[in-house]
Amino acid sequence: MQRLISLRSKSNSLKSLFNPLKSPQKHSISADWSSCFHQSWSLIASKGCFSRVFSYGLWPSCAKMKNFDKNQGFVRRFSSEAQRESIEYDVVIVGAGPAGLSAAIRLKQLCSEKGVDLSVCVVEKGPEVGAHILSGNVFEPRALDELLPNWKEEEAPINVPVSSDKFWFLTKDRAFSLPCPFDNKGNYVISLSQLVRWMGIKAEEFGVEIYPGFAASEILYDANDSVVGIGTNDMGIAKDGSKKDTFQRGVELKGRVTLLAEGCRGSLSEKLIKKYKLREKGHAQHQTYALGIKEVWEIDESKHKPGAVLHTIGWPLDQKTYGGSFLYHMKDRQVSIGLVVALNYHNPYLNPYEEFQKFKHHPAIRPLLEGGTVIQYGARTLNEGGIQSIPYPVFSGGAIIGCSAGFLNVPKIKGTHTAMKSGMLAAEAAFGSLREGTSLKSYWETLRSSWIWDELHQARNYRPAFEYGVIPGMAISALERYILKGRSPFTLKHGKPDHESTNAARLHSPIEYRKPDGVFSFDVPTSLHRFVNIHFDYSVQLSFNFCWVDSLVVFQDGYHGDAIIVDFSLSTFPRPCPPFK
Repeated sequence: MQRLISLRSKSNSLKSLFNPLKSPQKHSISADWSSCFHQSWSLIASKGCFSRVFSYGLWPSCAKMKNFDKNQGFVRRFSSEAQRESIEYDVVIVGAGPAGLSAAIRLKQLCSEKGVDLSVCVVEKGPEVGAHILSGNVFEPRALDELLPNWKEEEAPINVPVSSDKFWFLTKDRAFSLPCPFDNKGNYVISLSQLVRWMGIKAEEFGVEIYPGFAASEILYDANDSVVGIGTNDMGIAKDGSKKDTFQRGVELKGRVTLLAEGCRGSLSEKLIKKYKLREKGHAQHQTYALGIKEVWEIDESKHKPGAVLHTIGWPLDQKTYGGSFLYHMKDRQVSIGLVVALNYHNPYLNPYEEFQKFKHHPAIRPLLEGGTVIQYGARTLNEGGIQSIPYPVFSGGAIIGCSAGFLNVPKIKGTHTAMKSGMLAAEAAFGSLREGTSLKSYWETLRSSWIWDELHQARNYRPAFEYGVIPGMAISALERYILKGRSPFTLKHGKPDHESTNAARLHSPIEYRKPDGVFSFDVPTSLHRFVNIHFDYSVQLSFNFCWVDSLVVFQDGYHGDAIIVDFSLSTFPRPCPPFK
């Protein structure tokens, strides 16, 4: 059945139909609110309001929706198959992060330059753009300079230049200053979530449609097994899997080209990598991961140094475990502090969360935090495989961009600029395939000839060097940076996959972690209370992978790689992490 529905993406009158959503006191949504949400969603779908107004973080008011009169706007064609709506676009992008939004903006720029029009849709799991990104990032503006050269005049939230850059080697009681290898001159300390929100606004100004609050839960294929879009998750599913009275079928977003920008270990990206054997096609090794745990503190003004950047290596991790800490001074007396732990650690008793709590008690770190307050907590997985682990990123009907493919520069500890550039290159390839008769495969070719590839090639031996231990890894890294300058005649390979690197518990002794003091270190429930990525129960089916050490469980969100650490006391016996599937 075909029917026409009018959409109005930028109507101020439409925004008046929505009320700001106040965060509930509990991590669940009441039945009345859920009913209101689903009633409103039904009206949105039927009245033509399936619109990017959700990017404002606003939710529908049932009372106002009842009196809604449809306004005329541009027309989009819908079809219904088994009570499922279907919307057709030229390009569908999954993920409103730096890569996805860069791709969307670049597509619309090309449309303007060539005098053509392509419909571009971005679907985002978070309730608003930037909601799943924790503040605190040292940002290299190289890609943004290319994408939006006038970002300074357009008031991008990038205004704290790096003022100092230090690198320490930590022992239990001391900090030794080392030559800083990061070269952050010209970079900025920013809130990445604020930058992404700003990019979302810019994308909408170009005519991109953004739909936050809807997770892409499945890939759509045609009869030839080519990707033709994605399906959003069904809503109104009871805990036992049955359909509630408020059940609402997910929506099909069909695109002539589909770009996946889900972030690290995106569930749809991983499915396509396996289905089309993209890792084998790109002659790539397995991916290797790390868990980054972060807090944002508000500290005493006398201790705050806007733009100051500190990285450390060594303690509290042992000499066989790769990882390190970071501490960035942002604006407004805020600092972002965190610890990154590679997930190929050997000791199954090692607990990344507790290692982070221990780190904050170091004599060189604790004085900075004294008198401060934690305002945010979060954790994410990082892909650290580098150029050795990048799969062939093109499949029939689309491409993989950003951290879904794995463009993190490990020695720089930066991936935002490379993710953005990959989105721009994919956008150019998509535009060419849709309007100029070229192949989407040109994305792979331009990627390999871009500065992304040059940068990652020079950095290729840093991460695998630490397979030999922290001290040998530092020595090889110094050789690579200061003498060979990335021009090594060899390429090191990664060791075992992360889950195979964990030893049996009988080979190690338990690690006794100190009890949290509630001032510098905190228990898991306290941190979860501050967690910015709390997934409220919207009757949305989420996909979680998990591993456990003792009673701590690390849940990895299968959609975007978000990590949540929960103490469920599942076992008193430590077990190695199983492979994520």
